[in-house]
Amino acid sequence: MRNTSPFGRPPHPVWVPGEAERERSRLLTAMRSWGYDTMEDLHRASVEDPEWFWRAVVEDLDITFTEPFERVLDDGDGKPFPRWFTGGTLNAAHVCSHRHARGPLAGKTAVVYEGDGGQRRTLTYAQLDSAVRRFAAHLTGLGVTRGDRVVLFLPVVPEATVAFLACAMIGAISVPAFTGYGAEALATRLRDSEAVLLVTADGTTRRGKRVPLKQTADEALATAPTVRHTVVVRHLADGVDMRAGRDVYWDELEPAPAPVETVATDPNDPLTIVYTSGTTGAPKGIVHSHGGLAVKAATDFGYGFDVHGDDVIAWISDMGWLVGPLMIMGGLQLGATVVFTEGVPNHPGEKRLWEIVDRNGVTVQGVAPTAMRAVMAASDGTFGDLTSLRAFVSTGEAWDEPTWRWLFETVGEGRRPIINYSGGTEVGGGLLNSYPFLPMAPASFNGPLPGVDLAVLDQDGKPAVGEIGELAVLNTFPGMTHAFWQDRERYLETYWDRWDGVWVHGDLAGVDEDGTWRIHGRSDDTIKVSGRRVGPAEIEAALLKDRRIVEAAVIGVPDEQRGQRVVAFVVTGAPDGDLDDVTATAVRNVGRSFAPTLHVVATLPKTKNGKIMRRAIRARHLGAPTGDLSSLDPLTPLDDIPVYEGEH
Repeated sequence: MRNTSPFGRPPHPVWVPGEAERERSRLLTAMRSWGYDTMEDLHRASVEDPEWFWRAVVEDLDITFTEPFERVLDDGDGKPFPRWFTGGTLNAAHVCSHRHARGPLAGKTAVVYEGDGGQRRTLTYAQLDSAVRRFAAHLTGLGVTRGDRVVLFLPVVPEATVAFLACAMIGAISVPAFTGYGAEALATRLRDSEAVLLVTADGTTRRGKRVPLKQTADEALATAPTVRHTVVVRHLADGVDMRAGRDVYWDELEPAPAPVETVATDPNDPLTIVYTSGTTGAPKGIVHSHGGLAVKAATDFGYGFDVHGDDVIAWISDMGWLVGPLMIMGGLQLGATVVFTEGVPNHPGEKRLWEIVDRNGVTVQGVAPTAMRAVMAASDGTFGDLTSLRAFVSTGEAWDEPTWRWLFETVGEGRRPIINYSGGTEVGGGLLNSYPFLPMAPASFNGPLPGVDLAVLDQDGKPAVGEIGELAVLNTFPGMTHAFWQDRERYLETYWDRWDGVWVHGDLAGVDEDGTWRIHGRSDDTIKVSGRRVGPAEIEAALLKDRRIVEAAVIGVPDEQRGQRVVAFVVTGAPDGDLDDVTATAVRNVGRSFAPTLHVVATLPKTKNGKIMRRAIRARHLGAPTGDLSSLDPLTPLDDIPVYEGEH
């Protein structure tokens, strides 16, 4: 049943690596030292012999266990509940902060904050570790103990990284919450995690408009009785209400508290709970451990992105999305500099992203396809000095080829690969990757991440090549969630119930005989017309070939004759243009079998980190309950989507 596809052999690659990329590669260097000649052989060994492979990874990437582990994998509780690196101890604060502050990296810049309002703040590794130790002592002084939950509801200022690692240091469990959440969404996470402390900020800005974080936090705390204290970062310093006895400003904490020791955490001890929203039901609390997330993040960043200690990694991020914790656990663990970028790529100026690259000497720039479409639409074709930049990393959603080619050919000048990276919060990072040392086809992946036994399965659970099916994981690996917080049954139902011993990830995917992989959207977004299944990403990519269409979202709606038909919602550069011609071009690009009903809209509903909310669009159009909309960006209202009234 194992996938045996080759790595990186597309017949018409657009990116072909040179000797420099191959010589630089950490993974190829390790592969040769381990005695393997090909990626196929190495990958086979990584999934067939996890005891050897993960030991080799820990040694090669210098993932420091303060006490050595005895066994890599203990699955005595069943395949869905593995325990990793048993008998050892590892604390995330040690591998990301403590050890670097004592060595040659002490004076190196560790964390950079690029604010929505143009602010820039930095911490060296020594300053970071000093702040981590200080705040860990303050958390202890405020009554936080091992296993307690601490919610982090603050922008990606340096204090966010400090708080994340300070929680880890004392064995508390951080709960990052997205700064775009309203009061009830935040309260839900406070209550579900039974948090004892909240770290927030007075406020921040988004596109220059004030976001009242402390006010939102106060509303949420009214229905979260377990929270005893709130620590407030004075970010905007414009004055907020503070409740005596509960609230304290970060900068007014004791400057020299009594130091505390770093807890010798078991590798399987919870490090962080990252909540993901569903269309129905309560959010899912994804539990990640010290050892699992440390090893997975180092593997993905070190081998997937080829990050070295001299790299500078920038990403538009929020602590409430997994990218935030991964920047810490991957970038800082490997001794790189991480640039946390707040907000959007085109505010306060259209060239903001490229200015951040130039200002910080960024070598690896994280991007998202939707954001790049907006940047492309406003671009004048000049990008400043990108000399330092060697690669892009893309995640979050599928690419359309025109935007991918614009980024690769126009911005990247055909010599900066786009490392396409897809996985999810539930697996602690990536399943698929575009390795920069292998040839790439546009808008695709050239292989699974090391140690991930990945396959595309048909409706009978059998491997499918050359057709769209379910993306499935056939093994387990470090970084996969240790179930949902206090809800093991829901975890089993979500990922393990369809086929015995198989993790069904929830993505539609395809893999060709040449080893080129593609993601076609979420499984529950699948469109089935006259018995033929298609992912929304495939139709959206066809629509976006028409440069008049700036954004597109495609859904399937019930149809008595064909089962479903395709409906497309598009944003055009010229809303008053010739709709008939746009429609005709859409039919020609998509093909008559899946020809869409077209609606031109002012905006497409997106999350505040730029993902199009297809399931909410479908629910709105069909007049069904829209589910959890806590992550909806208010600048892209759902009201722009027309409600179907049976007129078609």
